[in-house]
Amino acid sequence: MIPGMNKKQMKQMERQMKKMGMKMEDLKGVNEVIIRFDDRELIIDDPIVSLMNVMGQETYQVEGKAREVEIEYEIEIPDEDIEMVANQANVSNAEAEQALIDCKGDLAEAIMKLNQ
Repeated sequence: MIPGMNKKQMKQMERQMKKMGMKMEDLKGVNEVIIRFDDRELIIDDPIVSLMNVMGQETYQVEGKAREVEIEYEIEIPDEDIEMVANQANVSNAEAEQALIDCKGDLAEAIMKLNQ
């Protein structure tokens, strides 16, 4: 339901939308909506979610208060990768491992960083 509209206005709008091939419905029972980015998430608890279908194209409308959460990834770096970077950059395994962590596991970037 659209805020500020009374039931009569809503019914009129629904009739007009139906004439244009549009259908809108509220989704019940939605507990949480998560929008995920590379480095963070927007989490909307207890949202109001509406689904609009226009000629087969679905559009979701989400209402609610979002909170932002930073994503921290724990990277597992194989020993083979550490050894390869250490050999290529001519550094210790500890330095190679730290460079791989800093570069989020990217071998080429870690080697380039160590060779600077």
